Amino acid sequence: MAFELPKLDYPNNALEPHIDAMTMEIHHDRHHNTYTTNLNNAIKDTALEGKSIEDILSNLSAVPENTRGAVNFNGGGYDNHCIFWKNMKPNGGGEPTGPLADAIRTAFGDFAKFKEELSKAAVGVQGSGWGWLVTKKGSGAVSIKAMPNQTSPRTEGLTPLLGVDVWEHAYYLKYQNKRPDYVGAWWNTINWADVAARFAAAK
Repeated sequence: MAFELPKLDYPNNALEPHIDAMTMEIHHDRHHNTYTTNLNNAIKDTALEGKSIEDILSNLSAVPENTRGAVNFNGGGYDNHCIFWKNMKPNGGGEPTGPLADAIRTAFGDFAKFKEELSKAAVGVQGSGWGWLVTKKGSGAVSIKAMPNQTSPRTEGLTPLLGVDVWEHAYYLKYQNKRPDYVGAWWNTINWADVAARFAAAK
């Protein structure tokens, strides 16, 4: 069965003033849709059809070499954005609680240090890419990983928990070249319940 573009859980304007409605429309309806279409085209009539995106990205070396680049880019783009939309919600932000908060404190000392480190990693991506909070399945520990372009942390055996997209299409209409301002505003959209659920599932 082909991969499908997921519907957003909220209207395009629901994350304003932090992320504007036009950016959401272009980002979801056009960019994410293109990754979805191109992923389906790349795996059509191959052994990858019917596999989960997690399986595909976690075993990229098993993807035929002639389609591996397209699957890495479009598969990562598809999966990264599926997580990105769920990681956000209207009136989000604040700080996590429970086991996720404990893991963040263990890894970074406190939430403020974690926020600083993830922001720094995301803003520092050269060109296009993502900043991620990740975990290794079963470890119960978290760390930060910057990834280039659309390459998924899954390709390195990591489970993505929370991601900030720092491709220019994610912020340029509102923030132009001010990536730090966008990343700073993005913290006000985070759906910590979603991030915590991903962490619990990976434990």
